[in-house]
Amino acid sequence: AAVQIVVAAVASYSISHYLLGHPIPFIAVAVTITSLGLTRDARPRRVFDNALGVTIGITLSELLVSVVGKGVWQIALVLFVVLVISRAFSANPAFAVAAAVQSGVVVIVPDPAGLAFTRSLDAIVAGVVALAATALIPRNPNRDAARERRRLFAAVNEGVDSVVDCLRDADEAAGELGLARLRRTQPVIDAWTTSLESALAVARISPFLRSRLPELQRDSRFLTAADLATRSLRTIARRAEFLVRDGVHRPALAELVAQLGTGMRLIGEEADDPQVGGAARSLLTDVARRLDPSLIVPDGHVTDQALVLMLRPLAIDLLVGTGMPIDEARGLLPVV
Repeated sequence: AAVQIVVAAVASYSISHYLLGHPIPFIAVAVTITSLGLTRDARPRRVFDNALGVTIGITLSELLVSVVGKGVWQIALVLFVVLVISRAFSANPAFAVAAAVQSGVVVIVPDPAGLAFTRSLDAIVAGVVALAATALIPRNPNRDAARERRRLFAAVNEGVDSVVDCLRDADEAAGELGLARLRRTQPVIDAWTTSLESALAVARISPFLRSRLPELQRDSRFLTAADLATRSLRTIARRAEFLVRDGVHRPALAELVAQLGTGMRLIGEEADDPQVGGAARSLLTDVARRLDPSLIVPDGHVTDQALVLMLRPLAIDLLVGTGMPIDEARGLLPVV
């Protein structure tokens, strides 16, 4: 990211200074840095929105200054107008703030020598260069996405292990721990979503990353499956913690949850080793075909049978995560 920003800022400065003849193209450098930023989200749309917000603020400010001049009350007027118009233009508060900051520069800093609206032209140059840098000097958002993916599957595995312990040993504390671990996965899912969406957006416009699109689209399938499965697992963890309050050990249910957890772990490993995908589908197919409450807990209470039913949508979500069509996955479940 630092290399990308530095190269883009120097390019913006060079175009404005040497090609357009602007003596001090401060705005060109500032807008380039602001547009690209160091945030996790490197999507071209975010870069475009940032550059557009700043350009609108500068252009509005230069228009107003040309009419009312500069001074204390003019600062108040320009800032107010730019904030209101920018806020109406975009629902993103950062958009209005970026526009207002640059409008302050226009009103307070002396005008550069040269043609009118020199700063607006510099801002346009900066926006174009920032977008070009996004495609031609792309960051590697896939690295961030891969890191978040591994964090998520590791956290889910820990949660599943706790739920298995809860059911097998009738350990209420393990159920509470499993639920707490699974609840902590949501920020990781959100971070992975942001990184993956950013990676997909950059790969679609970058000639250097376009070859990774199939890999990223596969990861998007993994993310959807992991998100849905994690939601189901939270519900299952709550139910398991409630069930074991009677002190009864439930090894059959624990084994089912453990097998589904193994299937999810294999899905996570498939991202690094595609050969693992077949093993995940094979295991999950076998589990799905056995998810019949009358077979798993024939003498169990209705609450035990209800837990088996809760595992059925989890199995379907994981099978879809392996690439199986949803109708085919549903067809594997025994009729209840």
